[in-house]
Amino acid sequence: MIDTSNGTTYDFEARHMIEALRSGVPSRAVGACFSEARPKIMKELSAQLDQVCEHQKSGGKIISGKYGEGKTHLLNTIFNMASSNNMVVSYVSLSKETPMDKLYLFYQKVIQNTYLPRRQQPGFMHEVENISPGSPVANEMLLYAAKHLETDKLYYLLRSYLNTEDADEKFILQADMEGDFIANAPLKKIYRRIFGQPAKYNVNFTKTKHCSDYFHFMSHLFVQMGYQGWVILVDETELMGRLGKKARLNAYRNMASFLLPELCPESTFTLFALSASYSEDVIEGKHEYENLEAAFPEQPEPIRTVLNLLNDAEQLLPLTRNEINEVLLKIQDFHGLAYGWTPNLSADTLAKSTQSGGYLLRTKIRAAIEFLDQLYQYGKVGKTVINELGEETFEEDGEIPFIEDL
Repeated sequence: MIDTSNGTTYDFEARHMIEALRSGVPSRAVGACFSEARPKIMKELSAQLDQVCEHQKSGGKIISGKYGEGKTHLLNTIFNMASSNNMVVSYVSLSKETPMDKLYLFYQKVIQNTYLPRRQQPGFMHEVENISPGSPVANEMLLYAAKHLETDKLYYLLRSYLNTEDADEKFILQADMEGDFIANAPLKKIYRRIFGQPAKYNVNFTKTKHCSDYFHFMSHLFVQMGYQGWVILVDETELMGRLGKKARLNAYRNMASFLLPELCPESTFTLFALSASYSEDVIEGKHEYENLEAAFPEQPEPIRTVLNLLNDAEQLLPLTRNEINEVLLKIQDFHGLAYGWTPNLSADTLAKSTQSGGYLLRTKIRAAIEFLDQLYQYGKVGKTVINELGEETFEEDGEIPFIEDL
């Protein structure tokens, strides 16, 4: 908050909120302040986070929704909820650079976009750097890496990382944990230099086959660091539909590792958001069940289960009138704080201002903000006039036409 020279008080956090809503780009700040809508699904998701925090039960969920109906906003709300519960959160959107069919590239982007609780910037390696050799966390992670993963590469990597004093080696080994995987030969060379003995893998590590080890390793590490679990949020999941047939099937197989409790990393909850049309456009339109039968006639699982989950994904329904009114009234409050005025409009008046904005929640919000902008700048829009007390009156003359796009 700052006071201008004329005594008007502006709340820059509120202004940031209004500008984010005006642009239609969801943000974590918006998710934190508009979390009351859709109480049913929020209650379900909160219960699933509690299962992770209190009982270390992993799992995942898929939600679907039409464009502009609040999928990304919901993910941002869950981001804030998880962060306030002392959980590590990762947030990614699928793309060519973040493909679900190539788990090693997906891992790299997830780690790059991982936030410790209540942190505004991603990153956690500074905490890994503070782990000292022989500490309880170090000993537990070395035991876990040696005994509970498909390969034991991460045992040799972590042991080398904890014991090297060479800055270049430290950088290379840290980069590996962040997804820039080091080849087996250089790692074995580093290990031999430090300990004077060879590194003998039980299984030769290949990033295309064994990247799931890294997700399990990191999830265990976060728990050992004292966090309540790991939440992975994946937006624009429908972009899997642009992949080729074989790549899509591989993407579904990778999704199973985050959706099926028996395959999930420790204390992890993953939420995928995708377009409501995915089932019709991709699963039906591209004959995914037939593709599965042709490719894996004897071993259709777990891909078949993931296809079923995609078909049965819970769809975000349009907000009720009361829920929309609550959102609009909160927007009015933020607009007043942002620009130092008090509109005091009724929910009905705000709702009427959004009728030209179509049926999408995003466009309704933008229409309401444009309406409030004009009232703030000109004192009236159409028949709605703001008097000196900031309250609404209605007049027949002096109309200002409603502007669709400011």
